[in-house]
Amino acid sequence: MTTFASGTDTLTRDALTVLQPGFTGTTAPDWLLRRLGEGLASVGLFGRNIATPEQVAALTAQLRAERDDVLVAIDEEGGDVTRLEVRTGSSFPGNHALGAVDDVELTHEVAAELGRRLAACGVNLNWAPSADVNSNPANPVIGVRSFGADTALVARHTAAYVTGLQSAGVAACTKHFPGHGDTAVDSHHAMPRIDADAAVLAERDLAPFRAAIAAGSRAVMSAHILVPALDPDHPATLSRTVLTDLLRGELGYTGLIVTDGMEMQAIAATYGIERGSVLAIAAGADAICVGGGLSDDETVRRLRDALVAAVRSGELPEARLAEAAERVRELARWTATVAPAADGTGREDIGLVAARRALRLTAPSPFTPLTEAPFVAAFTPVANIAVGDETPWGVAAELARLLPGTETGGYTGEDAARAALEAAGDRRVVAVVRDEHRHPWMAAALDALLASRPDTVIVEMGVPQAPPRGALHIATYGAARVCGRAAAEVIAGE
Repeated sequence: MTTFASGTDTLTRDALTVLQPGFTGTTAPDWLLRRLGEGLASVGLFGRNIATPEQVAALTAQLRAERDDVLVAIDEEGGDVTRLEVRTGSSFPGNHALGAVDDVELTHEVAAELGRRLAACGVNLNWAPSADVNSNPANPVIGVRSFGADTALVARHTAAYVTGLQSAGVAACTKHFPGHGDTAVDSHHAMPRIDADAAVLAERDLAPFRAAIAAGSRAVMSAHILVPALDPDHPATLSRTVLTDLLRGELGYTGLIVTDGMEMQAIAATYGIERGSVLAIAAGADAICVGGGLSDDETVRRLRDALVAAVRSGELPEARLAEAAERVRELARWTATVAPAADGTGREDIGLVAARRALRLTAPSPFTPLTEAPFVAAFTPVANIAVGDETPWGVAAELARLLPGTETGGYTGEDAARAALEAAGDRRVVAVVRDEHRHPWMAAALDALLASRPDTVIVEMGVPQAPPRGALHIATYGAARVCGRAAAEVIAGE
């Protein structure tokens, strides 16, 4: 077992235990290993830490050589939000595609295979799935990360995902409590507010979390959102009413409560990460997620010292911090003892199978597959921070494999259609969009493109809210690599 460094008192160890920090690099820095020896119990991995599965396995082995029961967490939703395949795009479609298929056995199988791949790399806590009901089509941060806009559908697929992931021995962290689906603001940038009344929240937003709890989700992640019907003064992450009275008391949840990233502006710009972390633990959170942006030893030291100082001043009860630390250790014990389900080795191709099943095709007349290399015009919106801009998306690479000579260009803004037509020349155009309904410039570009080239094929890789149009309209329900491949197969008649 782990031997802690001498001279580290219980209070300091507990303050370190509740932190889930990140770091830079593909090997563990000395400061991180030292903190593990002092009591740090969790580490978060992000895209910057990942090169290959073999490298991740070596990295997690390096961490466990310092502390054998360390929780290694990752934000691996599959679909648009991938860290394990950040450079290539995910082998798994995301939640919206799985919701479009609406086969809970398929969702379970996809989550189990994803869990197997994480476990093989030494990852034992996944900050997924998103249980948010995407009730606001204009939502800028959830969208295809949600199983859909229907509460019952989201609930059953959330439960299936939790059980699938945990069958591989990887703890699920269901998010973003009490539900981030009815927001029009991205909490990475500012504080979203949901003005639904308590009855709507209970029926619509909380139902998937009830399903996740019933399915045994080992962790739940709080949202940095203000919900006045629940607490008019504090965002959920900092609200005792939301985390302790509602999640623990009313919903009966007994597992680990993790905050969303504390450096997100909804918290950092309003409370600061030190004050926010103290308030979160006091409210009932057990683990502080930080490291997506801030990823150094100084951040760990600042948060540790803030928690210790809050206990010594009487602002944070020592028993509350000790309880939070014990919940972290309890989850670590579960990950060390749970045995993956003995249901075979999984299906390597299950992600592609799911992506193919998710496609929705609309055409005014029978579509003849392309036989010559087209021009792919990607109308590219700004990616939200959760998705990031490191991961390739679209259909161009897959079409180039099937139709050699395929060329592509990315376009945005008022001049997008003209520039795309000029670049395409006389080649057939395939227009790729994400969330056309949310971007007026994108809709205008498609209008102009179709007026000039009505034989254009349109691939919608976001939430398909806008009316289908074009010679063929393909809705993929996400922009994962396998979604692009499935669309390309249709276009090329494979």
